[in-house]
Amino acid sequence: MLPLVTRDDLEAEIHRAAVVVIDTMPTAYYEREHLPGALNIPGFPYEEAARFTDEFAPRLLPELTAPIVVYCANTPCRNSELVGARLVELGYTQVRKYREGIEDWVSAGLPTEAGPA
Repeated sequence: MLPLVTRDDLEAEIHRAAVVVIDTMPTAYYEREHLPGALNIPGFPYEEAARFTDEFAPRLLPELTAPIVVYCANTPCRNSELVGARLVELGYTQVRKYREGIEDWVSAGLPTEAGPA
């Protein structure tokens, strides 16, 4: 299981540009709404999560030691766990998970962005 990050800590890290945030929702969801500055590595369908991670990670995350936070929709969503675990398998050393996901972020009234991946 990936180490967790709280909403408050993630918000502060985003504000300081101290983290790379990875939205693991399908591309259509990402384009509709994502956390500020987030990049997209789809983790759904689940059986494609590893392939998507293998395909996108080298381009989006060139530094294996970069601080990374993955998230998806909410606590039951598995996308972020699958993508995050694959990132660790690929050698990324600082991967954490925002378990509560974008639903928690939005319910707290925090800003989001929209646009293409």
